Amino acid sequence: MNARLIDGKEISEAVRQQVATETATFVAATGVTPHLAAVLVGDDPASQVYVRNKERACRKCGLQSTLHRLPAQTTQPELLSLVQQLNNDPTVHGILVQLPLPKHLDSVAILDSIVPGKDVDGFHPENVGLMLQGRPRFLPCTPFGVMKMLEHENIATAGKHAVVIGRSDIVGKPMAGLLIQRGADATVTICHSRTSDIGSLTRQADILIAAVGIPEFVKENMIRPGAVVIDVGINRVEDRLVGDVDFNGALKVASAVTPVPGGVGPMTIAMLLQNTLNAAKATHASVS
Repeated sequence: MNARLIDGKEISEAVRQQVATETATFVAATGVTPHLAAVLVGDDPASQVYVRNKERACRKCGLQSTLHRLPAQTTQPELLSLVQQLNNDPTVHGILVQLPLPKHLDSVAILDSIVPGKDVDGFHPENVGLMLQGRPRFLPCTPFGVMKMLEHENIATAGKHAVVIGRSDIVGKPMAGLLIQRGADATVTICHSRTSDIGSLTRQADILIAAVGIPEFVKENMIRPGAVVIDVGINRVEDRLVGDVDFNGALKVASAVTPVPGGVGPMTIAMLLQNTLNAAKATHASVS
């Protein structure tokens, strides 16, 4: 079997074009430009690249983007104070604190301090709860992007067995939560570092989603022939980027697979733009 590639760049571009069109309509109707405020603490090179990409994407879609750069030695009270300022700024519709934060900062407390209506990453406990109840305000960007990819590719989830490798709050848990919602209707298994004989479970998957953070963890013999493989991981090894899946192995047995880079990554940014637009629409619902 020769798997087809699920092109995240192409799908994300379609999402971005839709966001740009909706943004232009919204701005014309309200005079308000959706505004994303990003906070970057320290000088982690990968984080700087991610934030730069998000800023560029905002501009292309007609959204306003403001970057707040803070030194690595920023204290918890200082960061909380900035978040509170952004919470209280009516011109800011979405707030993004770039992770990871320096180790001396409490990421959970910082993310929890963002008001739920501006939490465009979808990490706030209130937004997680709403998502699990099937009445979401915002969906976490990466799982949201995966669901959009599956929809775009006409990959049915109803009645399918989806196996998610990884249980992080950012990807694994919300990914499972979205797949079990009415309308998605998958049967979901979550695997993690304490799962026994993980291959026996992954080989049952109609849809296999890898978000474990280990380079090429999923081998060819862990994939059921004909499965759809979604690789959320991005890892640097020597001089190249690889995912959590052995890509060449997956190509031999899967029916469809996402590449790394160029798969899930572009979708994450596209869905952040969608969430920011939705936040602005919710704020100005009476005039939009």
